[in-house]
Amino acid sequence: MAEAAQGPGANLRQIRHARGKSLAVIAGRAGISVSHLSRLESGDRALDRRSLIVKLANALEVAPSEITASGVSTAGELEEDGSLNDVRLALLSASMSQPAGQVVPAKVLAQRTHAVLIAQRNCDFARVGAELPGLIRDLHTTLDAGRDVRELLRLVPLVHVQGTQAWLGDIGASMDLAWQASSLAQRATDRLEEPLYGAVSAFGTAFGLIGAGAFDIAAQTLTAADPGTGTPEAMQVSGMLTLTDSLVSAARGETAQRNAALEHAADLATRTGDGDALFFGFGPSNVGVWRMSVALEAGEHAEAAKIAATVNPKALPSPTRVSAYYREYGRALARLPKRRDDAVMMLRQAEMISPARIHRHPFMRSILAELYAKAKRDAIGQELRGMCYRAGLPV
Repeated sequence: MAEAAQGPGANLRQIRHARGKSLAVIAGRAGISVSHLSRLESGDRALDRRSLIVKLANALEVAPSEITASGVSTAGELEEDGSLNDVRLALLSASMSQPAGQVVPAKVLAQRTHAVLIAQRNCDFARVGAELPGLIRDLHTTLDAGRDVRELLRLVPLVHVQGTQAWLGDIGASMDLAWQASSLAQRATDRLEEPLYGAVSAFGTAFGLIGAGAFDIAAQTLTAADPGTGTPEAMQVSGMLTLTDSLVSAARGETAQRNAALEHAADLATRTGDGDALFFGFGPSNVGVWRMSVALEAGEHAEAAKIAATVNPKALPSPTRVSAYYREYGRALARLPKRRDDAVMMLRQAEMISPARIHRHPFMRSILAELYAKAKRDAIGQELRGMCYRAGLPV
């Protein structure tokens, strides 16, 4: 068995000790009680809210990623892990304008992009990882050669935001690599000067900023992007930016702005129906899952569970969104009295669809640790123990 990777709570304690700070000092700086901080460090309480992670990171004077880092050491390595270094090198090469790929017809690159994004949507992360390095190199080599420039500039943000950045996040890779992907997307859309694709880039940039705890800049990035609502495609992309703004508002504690953004997104979804413009999968069903995530960020677990009961997972546009539904439902139920068994089964449903999205996500690892600390030695406890083991958590 590989060495177990520690969770956010253990990271938090380790950093605090390295800083030579007491529980009282860090709790005071973060605006929480000493008992709350102690429970976070021990794993008795999950550290699964962006706003709290940022407060603790500020209190400890470290980047949020230092707290959430998992080390990606798990009991059973995922197949997609073997592609990570090749993707890293392809991103570095493209960033240095030395992609070292082949010049390929734009039509072929579009077909390859479509295949990769379908695989990403279907949680086939091993295939995505295998295909991305060559696609990145060939796409940027062909672009540098001046072939079909505008068509390729439209492909770049799709490849790097909906493909590379999403894949890196799902397998728990370094946030720095995701930043390289979003930077390549932004460089392309700056050249393209088409608001629709600029919005795709802004979406990726905003998520990178959210992960870094830069909520104010993320909000500004989203506000500056304006694809309009003149076409169904633009309306769907605008809806995704609005949903992202609602998440940022929740992290900033802006309840009125959060609710207004959600209502606006719901209105747009009613007008568009379920769609898949630029692989966003925007529509009424997906808005429901986002409502769950936003409620959880605001600490409203009962509300998130209530919303989950109104969402039909069979209506969601892709396995990635179905896995998101089950993991957010499990995250909500984990905090409700007498619902921990249900929480475990929801998380197990998500794991069966996409192991990486449970094993590698810091929020999910923290939730698993909290549930395990309170687990009984019954069938549900065995199921939970198995998930923790597969996630590389101490069992």
